[in-house]
Amino acid sequence: MAKTKVREVTVVESKGTFNIFSKSAIKKSDFDFNGLSALRNLLTNEKARILHVIKNEKPCSIYDLAKKLGRTFKSISDDLKLLERFGFIEFTKEKTKNRVRHKPEVVVDTVTVHIKL
Repeated sequence: MAKTKVREVTVVESKGTFNIFSKSAIKKSDFDFNGLSALRNLLTNEKARILHVIKNEKPCSIYDLAKKLGRTFKSISDDLKLLERFGFIEFTKEKTKNRVRHKPEVVVDTVTVHIKL
């Protein structure tokens, strides 16, 4: 049986605001935004669609992913950077002729969100 990778995101109420941090090797200082809006930005329908396409259609590059989703390279690249930063995806470098492709791969099976009040 394959090992399941779980990403835990914790949102904590602190002095009337919510702060977001993750239980992982990523330090809290690595995050540059706070609150539930941060969680909304991370877990949008569009990012879920990106993860679905990466997992099921296995695009060979960021450009290929952008074509499959009908979006611009820049917008997909920005979303992928955020997903990579929080550990949802990783890039595999593949050399083709004179270029290096960055193939996105989903590395998380489950996302658990905890909200502490």
